[in-house]
Amino acid sequence: MNVRRIALLGATGSIGRQAIAVVEASPELELCALASGSSDLDALAARSGVEHVQLGGDLTELLERARPDIVLNAVVGFTGIGATLWALERGITLALANKESLVAAGELARSAQERGGGLLLPVDSEHSAVFQCLEGSAREAVDSIVLTASGGPFRGRNREELADVTVEDALSHPTWSMGPKITVDSATLANKGLELIEAHVLFGLSYDRIEVVVHPSSIVHGLVRFRDGAALAHLGYPDMQVPISWALTYPDRAATDLPRLDLAGGLTLEFAAPDLETFPLLALARRAGELGGTYPCAYNAANETAVAAFLEGRLSFLGIADVVEAALAAAAGAPARDLEELVEADSQARRLAEQGMSVA
Repeated sequence: MNVRRIALLGATGSIGRQAIAVVEASPELELCALASGSSDLDALAARSGVEHVQLGGDLTELLERARPDIVLNAVVGFTGIGATLWALERGITLALANKESLVAAGELARSAQERGGGLLLPVDSEHSAVFQCLEGSAREAVDSIVLTASGGPFRGRNREELADVTVEDALSHPTWSMGPKITVDSATLANKGLELIEAHVLFGLSYDRIEVVVHPSSIVHGLVRFRDGAALAHLGYPDMQVPISWALTYPDRAATDLPRLDLAGGLTLEFAAPDLETFPLLALARRAGELGGTYPCAYNAANETAVAAFLEGRLSFLGIADVVEAALAAAAGAPARDLEELVEADSQARRLAEQGMSVA
């Protein structure tokens, strides 16, 4: 039996904790490295028998020491990009939960994968679903793809009703258990905007062939429409252990003890168009993606800055979209030729976002 050695980046976050459960349940998987941004890892490393551990710092240094078979990048935010490029350049299988890697560094990541020739397996539930629905199909047979959004805790509300929402309100997600930044992004629909750009990079489809629909129960995770009028969908209860397990054991599909979908129990599937007036960050993401260059990077950086300010009580919920829109309008957007230029574009957008908040 070949054991796959996994470097888990973001080990103490929501994805990281669920990934550990997946690894511990499979004799074919073992952890060889753990990284966290700020939480102590000593107890977890001792329990898992992991030698290579890192708290903060340059994640590529940890990867150089550990030399894993798979890198599971579950770091939240722009800081995960270096590890993504490291794995892709070396042809090491990358299980990617850090969507910012493809949003902000899409062109650099694609070029790195072309040079390295390794697998890039999405861990986001929506992209994992689409990837699985596409397997075995000729790309010319594909008409479009559909990403589903739960709608978050504020689905059905208008802008006036969102004027005074609190951080606690925004963190009360109806179907998924996630970290605070991603949960706020789900509430604003920025998370779906980031996933829209990510899907464009992953699957090479133009933005007019990527649809987003609101699906409150989060049972259908993604769909692929084909040119003959058929559509394939990936269904299952909302549990991130499913896409994590799929990515870590690909192309095998390991057994899990998660509940099976109860179709005879009265399952109802509802879909609706997103409310782009109340939740403008989705449309802003599409605009940034269509503009290309470093505009997606600027969108991500401004959103990260604004969400952090909201969580700290320095910005209103509705102010998040206002800050991102203003930063995008002021950003240069020129393409980045390397990581250094991308870092500068990211820094510039963060400065613009902070300036926008200080003026407001």
